[in-house]
Amino acid sequence: MSTSSAPSDGRPVRLRVAPSPTGDPHVGTAYMSMFDLAFARQQGGKFILRIEDTDRVRFQEDSEQQIFDTLHWLGLNWDEGPDLGGPFEPYRQSERLGTYKPYADKLVAEGHAYNCWCSSERLAEMRDMQQKTKQPTGYDRMCYGKTREERAELPGFSDKPVVRMLVPDDVQLTFTDLIRGQVSAPRPDDQVIVKADGFPTYHLAVVVDDHEMGITHVVRGEEWISSTPKHILLYQWLGLPMPHFAHMPLLRDEKKAKISKRKSPWARLTWFKERGYLPEALINFLALLGYPPIIESDGSEREIFTFAEFTERFDWSKVNAVGPIFNLEKLTWLNGHYIRELELDDLCARLLPHLQHDGVLSEQPSADDLARLKRIGELIQTRITLLTDATALVAPFYLDDAALEVADDARKQLKDGAPQVLDAATAVLEPISDSVGASDGAQWTAERIEAVLRETLVEGLGIKPRLAFGPLRTAVSGQKISPPLFESMEILGKESTLARLHGLRASL
Repeated sequence: MSTSSAPSDGRPVRLRVAPSPTGDPHVGTAYMSMFDLAFARQQGGKFILRIEDTDRVRFQEDSEQQIFDTLHWLGLNWDEGPDLGGPFEPYRQSERLGTYKPYADKLVAEGHAYNCWCSSERLAEMRDMQQKTKQPTGYDRMCYGKTREERAELPGFSDKPVVRMLVPDDVQLTFTDLIRGQVSAPRPDDQVIVKADGFPTYHLAVVVDDHEMGITHVVRGEEWISSTPKHILLYQWLGLPMPHFAHMPLLRDEKKAKISKRKSPWARLTWFKERGYLPEALINFLALLGYPPIIESDGSEREIFTFAEFTERFDWSKVNAVGPIFNLEKLTWLNGHYIRELELDDLCARLLPHLQHDGVLSEQPSADDLARLKRIGELIQTRITLLTDATALVAPFYLDDAALEVADDARKQLKDGAPQVLDAATAVLEPISDSVGASDGAQWTAERIEAVLRETLVEGLGIKPRLAFGPLRTAVSGQKISPPLFESMEILGKESTLARLHGLRASL
């Protein structure tokens, strides 16, 4: 661990993530939470969830619950928050509005902030003029030093003032970042810290909340680097202990642009759950975006690791400062690996909600349905990379034989010899007994089915296996791609298998 990451005043380590409930949670919320939680757990500290819901225009009622659900799904569990409570509650900004006014009043009283009565129209004209004349953009301090009455005599007056910071000329523009080292930021203008409706802006609220909640490490995206000098000023003016800052690289799309929910569906955290990604695969992937693989003793790199391993070796100085490209192919590959590593019962439990959503299984599946799913799960575990891939492979096993439809691409691949294959297969399968009491070698098992079909079709008729078994696969599953044929026939049983062979034969 980097020694600079430990609080110098002996305070216990406390980190927070503070999403806004303005729609589906952003994948960046999980990205930040994962790094917060890893460091908090490594240091024996606390991880806090705070909801920053003061943007009432974009507020969405169900978004907060989505934040809870998706972070829990990923195993990124917090120690204090709106749902759990804690020693510094409330943990929703909208319930803390009385907290900020004394701080704002103190800043005004001590000359570090002032009231601004400029109307939005006047501010727009000011910015337009600055741009046209190529001047630095920023508030021109028309209201500074004036009383309400003095300002009311001038143009562009609004009777509902905001409160602005009075940024000094010698404002400190450099600070130490745990990831980036010494960082320089542009000079800020007189930032609004209290809006006309009395709500604090992000800049005041985040400083006050982080202080009152004992936050020792502020971890956020690199887009907030330009705001850090404002926050440092507020800490200094209010006489508050300074936290450590760590600005994470932004996640970028294939065009190297910052990912957004408008342009990329996978920027929504709920999308990964809907698509059938495993939480442990997504966590592993997000860690790799911002952190190097594990170096083994022989010098090789290991990209697959647990959150516990990530936590154990975490060091802020090793976080990549360059914005990583969000490679969905890499994530899907990782997901396939994690699926193959699941215990069979675990796999089936994770498949079940997706199969129910897709109508393959009912909300209350029978014991026989679940037993069949376990047998199918064993067949398809190595053939899927997403949990949602299972629907097409599993569905044929739960359809009535007459309801099975043959997909167009499967039917098109049938050759002229398909009727002969189906007739020969039906004839040789008929004598096999599906009775439990049948003698060994005569029961309806995958081994017995494969043996008689190979003997009859491949050896007897001289048909290549691909051409011999293709029509059977199409008849049994209705699909061009399906689970292993002979095991599928065993699971379906003799009656259904023969019914499906007859069904396809009749349609040719």
